[in-house]
Amino acid sequence: MQRAMKVLGHLSIVLLVALLSGCGASFQGGSEVTRGRQALFAGNTQVALADFQAAAQTSPNYMYGTELREGVLSYVGRAQYLSGQLQAAQATLQQALVQHKGNNVARLYLGLTLAKLGDRKAGLVNIESGLKGMQQFLNYIINTFSSSFGSFWDQNSSLRNSIASNLAMIAGGNFDWPTLISNCETLALNYEQVEDIATQNQVQFEQMNAP
Repeated sequence: MQRAMKVLGHLSIVLLVALLSGCGASFQGGSEVTRGRQALFAGNTQVALADFQAAAQTSPNYMYGTELREGVLSYVGRAQYLSGQLQAAQATLQQALVQHKGNNVARLYLGLTLAKLGDRKAGLVNIESGLKGMQQFLNYIINTFSSSFGSFWDQNSSLRNSIASNLAMIAGGNFDWPTLISNCETLALNYEQVEDIATQNQVQFEQMNAP
């Protein structure tokens, strides 16, 4: 009996250490992703890439965000794309989509990557799919949660208008590829910040209307 209790006690300690180690890795990965995002928005793509790669090493399954969930590999892939590492970006983004098939931002960046690599047919399929997924996600959040946090998402409709404009350009055919690529790059960075801005707006609203 005493031997069994000692074994159970030892196992409990091992599990506790493993749990705490996992939490530590997740916290570190989250900090690295947060720093990487800040660098990405500031245009420091090499710094962002280093942070995202570090996060992928410590916490490969870490997901950032509450509603707009983004995996670490998605961030690595988009930073590689923005750094001009197109072959590496393609491989990373494809891997990110294997992990999370519904990652619309990764899908969009994969399309942009393929287009720049010369495969415009496959690139366009992924760009259009990514844009439509982003559009559906925004509409879902805004319409489903209109009486709560959804009312703070894309309040001026700029993201939805941009998505619709680019989808219309694709549907019209004979468009200018550099324009589409540039539009989608700007849109992707703005879309990445939609939850951050919504949270800030909600906090400000609640503070202003507090009793």
